[in-house]
Amino acid sequence: MTNRLSAPALDPESATRRTGSTYPKQFQQQLADRNKRVLGDPLGLSHFGVNLVELGPGAWSAQRHWHSREDEFVYVVSGELTLITDAGRQVLGPGMVAGFPAGAADGHHLVNASDAPATYLEVGDRSDGDQVVYPDIDMLLRPAPGGRAFFHKDGRPYDPD
Repeated sequence: MTNRLSAPALDPESATRRTGSTYPKQFQQQLADRNKRVLGDPLGLSHFGVNLVELGPGAWSAQRHWHSREDEFVYVVSGELTLITDAGRQVLGPGMVAGFPAGAADGHHLVNASDAPATYLEVGDRSDGDQVVYPDIDMLLRPAPGGRAFFHKDGRPYDPD
């Protein structure tokens, strides 16, 4: 028997899946096997975003980054993920969490270093004027007309292709 849900409930499998990344092409390879299901938007949430993310073996959650104004929180649902921060590496398993306060200049990301898929829930607020700093590469994400755009650290915009 199929259980059909209606708002305010949602079956994550019914949410649109986004694969890969919107980064400039030279920074996308490690995220090719990242699949996000946006959960908050279809439920009308506007103050924070919620995504269910699956990383295939070897995939990254993002390039290492930190936010100027946005808090982030992750909860590992299944599998094993390596959290990499300025302080080093630590392995997170199901039920473990990590939090990244706004403005803390500690580049972080998750890497699936295992041979099986891993899933986590990510939650972030939607602070106006947030800038994302990528300490390991020449990239910033910052406010721009129509939303946000990627820039080189010297202020030049990345080409849209």
